Amino acid sequence: MPESSAAVRTSALTPEPIHRVLLAYCGSKVLMSAVEVDLFSVLAQEGPATEAELRRTLNLHPRFSRHFLDALVALELLEAHGDRYANSPLADHFLDRAKPTCIGGFAEMTSDTFYPAWGRLTKALHTGQAQAPLPPDDENHLFRVNAKEQPDRVRRFMSSMDSHSTRIGEELAALIDWSGYSRFADLGGARGNLTAVVAKAHPHLSGVCFDRPQSRPFFDEHIGRLGLTDRVTFQAGDFFADPLPDADVLIYGHVLHDWGPDSRRTLLNRAHQTLPPGGTLVIYDRMLDGSPRDLAKLMYSMTFMLASGGGSEYSVEECGDWLREAGFTEISAQPLLHDHTVLIARK
Repeated sequence: MPESSAAVRTSALTPEPIHRVLLAYCGSKVLMSAVEVDLFSVLAQEGPATEAELRRTLNLHPRFSRHFLDALVALELLEAHGDRYANSPLADHFLDRAKPTCIGGFAEMTSDTFYPAWGRLTKALHTGQAQAPLPPDDENHLFRVNAKEQPDRVRRFMSSMDSHSTRIGEELAALIDWSGYSRFADLGGARGNLTAVVAKAHPHLSGVCFDRPQSRPFFDEHIGRLGLTDRVTFQAGDFFADPLPDADVLIYGHVLHDWGPDSRRTLLNRAHQTLPPGGTLVIYDRMLDGSPRDLAKLMYSMTFMLASGGGSEYSVEECGDWLREAGFTEISAQPLLHDHTVLIARK
């Protein structure tokens, strides 16, 4: 008796796709640990090395070192040349701490905060609660790190953000017609990198980086190094409580996803109250498009859910509704980079 088509389809199935998903965390943690032991920076500085040399330099145990390095080759983050290991071009560009393009600080944050929180996802599914400790709300911490005790750690994370904000700033500088504006402000601007990129592209503009006071030393250091202290300034404050900068354009980039809907409405209302008539608000995030197959954005969204009290990604439609509620008009949405959306709205 011939097999049914359903039986034939079932017999062709294998569990390998499920195995790959179940073990995906292994590759993530191999990468995080490689950053934590500074493997990529050592190889960038000292050149290709053998397993024995790396074991001694990085204080790796021989039980794990060979498999650890070979796993990084399989992940295409290292290359093997005979008995020596070297950075792949991708790792050399993005994981060497000496390079401005390094995103290793994000790997450190992921390892310390996001990775443990994902391990408690089942609990979050039942309780709806964040599974990472909420960041301390004091004058010392930035990005969950004590900026006074670990300034280099803060610099590494800011450098990771800068690697991304540089490309976003370049796109915003080209995407928006800045000719009718003279002053703009990046709200939650960290050390002012995006502000600097836009200001550098348009010499007639002056920019303000608005952030908490503990960001100021890192701003002074970064903007001084870029030589833009005459046009890019810092204003300390809390965007929920303190006056926002006077500007023709206000920017919320990677801000709204940290908060729940009510807080987002508050931030948009405050921006509308601050802007002059004809002023513009710019918002960018990894906004959801409603597709259940948009895996990367869904994973980012769940990461913010696990790590914050109310944060998540959100849809273009939701953000448009909040903007209209706040009084904005002429709302438009455009793709930004490969996975972001930017909304531009007028007062």
